Amino acid sequence: MKKPLKNLPLYVFYGKAAGKIGTTTGEICFNTGMTGYQEVFTDPSYFGQILVATNAHIGNYGIHKEEIESGSIKIAGLVCKNYNILYSRKEASESIQDNFQNENIVGISEIDTRALVRHIRNKGAMNAIISSEITDLQELKKKLAEVPDMDGLELSSHVSTTEPYYYGNPDASYKIAALDLGIKTNILRNFDDRDVYVKVYPAKTTFAEMNDWGANGYFISNGPGDPSAMAYAIDTVKSILDADKPLFGICLGHQLLAEANGIGTMKMFNGHRGLNHPVKNIFFNPQIFRSNKS
Repeated sequence: MKKPLKNLPLYVFYGKAAGKIGTTTGEICFNTGMTGYQEVFTDPSYFGQILVATNAHIGNYGIHKEEIESGSIKIAGLVCKNYNILYSRKEASESIQDNFQNENIVGISEIDTRALVRHIRNKGAMNAIISSEITDLQELKKKLAEVPDMDGLELSSHVSTTEPYYYGNPDASYKIAALDLGIKTNILRNFDDRDVYVKVYPAKTTFAEMNDWGANGYFISNGPGDPSAMAYAIDTVKSILDADKPLFGICLGHQLLAEANGIGTMKMFNGHRGLNHPVKNIFFNPQIFRSNKS
């Protein structure tokens, strides 16, 4: 139930504890994907964020170790409606509860996620706190006030690899140098499927260091945080562009490419993540236009 606190600029939602008993904080965002909760939990782009899952059931098909995007859970916490400890898939290796307890993840369930998502959509991105151990609202408010704003926060160096590593077939037709700002494992799988051998570099690697490998092209990965706060990565992208090397990026990498070209980035009003964003086909077909008009 949503209850505005008298004289306090925050909302409180009451529910049931999920995962580890404890307290966690972070920027709150929502994901509207119907499946893929494992991939979302372990996506480094969610580092420092509390995730609201809009799908009614989370955990119902368990945890499968081959369906993760990094070495650990990256979300700061989980908010959901139905937290399913029992799971149906025989290939799963453990329940969501075991997984969360093993990785010290705090969550809350039995929440009206529809009301919470509407609140985020109306009020915009904000920080949140989940606690299954603190009941004093003033103490929770005090802890929440200490959480830094995601705007201007550099996070990629916290999730990047600390040492370069290789992925794929050394005899592949192409070589890609990837700057790891929070790269997902499935991106590397897709490179491998397309006959590409990848060398993955830590976030703060310079172009000169990457260039020594002699790659056919350069990839700037996805990741968390504010691109405008990543001067080190912007400088690397500028150097790749100045050298006229093939370059592409995904998500944060795309934003850094914009920053390197003098195109500023800005934080979106709210954090809507998902697998099902609507796409409008704006290609103009005169024949279709005439048919519809008639």
